[in-house]
Amino acid sequence: MAMAGLYRRILPSPPAVEFASLQGKQLFLEAIHNGTMENFYRLISNFQTQSEPAYCGLASLSMVLNALAIDPGRKWKGPWRWFDESMLDCCEPLETVKARGISFGKLVCLAHCAGAKVEAFRTNHSTIEEFRKYVMRCSSSDDCHVISSYDRSVLKQTGTGHFSPIGGYHAGNDMALILDVARFKYPPHWVPLKILWDAMNNVDLSTGQRRGFMLISRPHREPGQLYTLSCKHESWVGIAKYLMDDVPLLLKSEEVEDIQEVLSVVFMSLPSNFGQFIKWVAEVRRREDGDQSLSPEEKARLALKEEVLRQVQETGLFKHVAELLSLANSCCRNLISGHEENLPNIAASVCCQGAQILSGKSASSEMYCCQETCVKCLKANGEKPVTVVSGTVVNGETEERMDMLVPSSRKNSGCSCGGSINHIGMHPASSDVLTALLLSLPPETWSGIKEEKLLKEINNLVSTNNLPTLLQEEVLHLRRQLQLLKKCQEDRVDEDLGAPFP
Repeated sequence: MAMAGLYRRILPSPPAVEFASLQGKQLFLEAIHNGTMENFYRLISNFQTQSEPAYCGLASLSMVLNALAIDPGRKWKGPWRWFDESMLDCCEPLETVKARGISFGKLVCLAHCAGAKVEAFRTNHSTIEEFRKYVMRCSSSDDCHVISSYDRSVLKQTGTGHFSPIGGYHAGNDMALILDVARFKYPPHWVPLKILWDAMNNVDLSTGQRRGFMLISRPHREPGQLYTLSCKHESWVGIAKYLMDDVPLLLKSEEVEDIQEVLSVVFMSLPSNFGQFIKWVAEVRRREDGDQSLSPEEKARLALKEEVLRQVQETGLFKHVAELLSLANSCCRNLISGHEENLPNIAASVCCQGAQILSGKSASSEMYCCQETCVKCLKANGEKPVTVVSGTVVNGETEERMDMLVPSSRKNSGCSCGGSINHIGMHPASSDVLTALLLSLPPETWSGIKEEKLLKEINNLVSTNNLPTLLQEEVLHLRRQLQLLKKCQEDRVDEDLGAPFP
């Protein structure tokens, strides 16, 4: 009885040479001898098969991100932080990618969002000589990798557009090793670099743009230590448009005379659900019986978050924002939600999300209920106290105890079960979140202010040049995220591949 479906394809050779063939092995050994297989080892250690027929871009990117040991900053399954295709949903919904695949520009966008350093080139903005140079450079080290976007048909393979990483280079034969992520279809194979260039020098009919290649490497420091922008909530489009388009026009049309009036103009029309757009990053863990101590890694991450928080609160801009929000008659009092500022309430929501992620289940976190929270401080061996909010999360008949580690700006030794203590000012709150958001706006946002002295003052307050290095990197990361989201909103990611400007 005939079986339905397909079991692999025969690799067309020529032009390709199967990696596991005698000729493929000989090419491999010669390339090792010439030092152009250095990137291979980390890539092969993280080689994965795309989990969906249209996930070649996502599989290639998650493979490269893991090879570069970039920390995604959030859990995959169990306690593990690890890049997986399912986590690469910032620039395009997964259901859309599953149905239609992903464009070259949006994969570049995803790489930026994931925290990588990216250089992207379409073939009409590069040359085969430059491509060869980049392939040789990345094949001679393990700190950068090349992902190629090409048309399979040029290689006499079935299918059209495809993504895969390049796992090495043979200089003598001028051949590149393609680590094909569609391993159910074709094995890894060597191809002449000239033919691979021809396969990239092809128009993607879905965008009208040529294909190309991208170089991906690690940033100097992991971005987004404390703050991040989110496009999970549907309101992000309106908020991004308000910040990037409407605020400059408002400041140009209003007669503002001091910093408080400038901030009032910005905050007065800020969408009330801005809290869904910019968030502070919390770390959640399962609470083990009898063990409340923090690992060295947890302590280090928490210390970085606390240093970013301290630096935000020491800026001149923060003092103005905090003053405006504290005024009883301020038009911006509605920006502070008692529920969102209350630490036990925040922890209850975060612990539910954490329990859902750690369980590896796709069910909504709304199915989880946090019955009780308890705020306490852990202190051991004379170390600085650490604020921890413990919660008991219930999902049906199962019950889990969770901890949220809280970056704090001042000491607090009390414990409160049920949330009777006001913790505002201790943990990240509206005043510092709004400060970080304002610092991340493009410098030209303020150029419409008419009064010259005031313009100079606000430029001095928001200038990244005056910030400590750690906070500067945090703010520039938010600014790049904002630029990427604006590109997505305007559907320009396939027209402009340049990195978001700082």
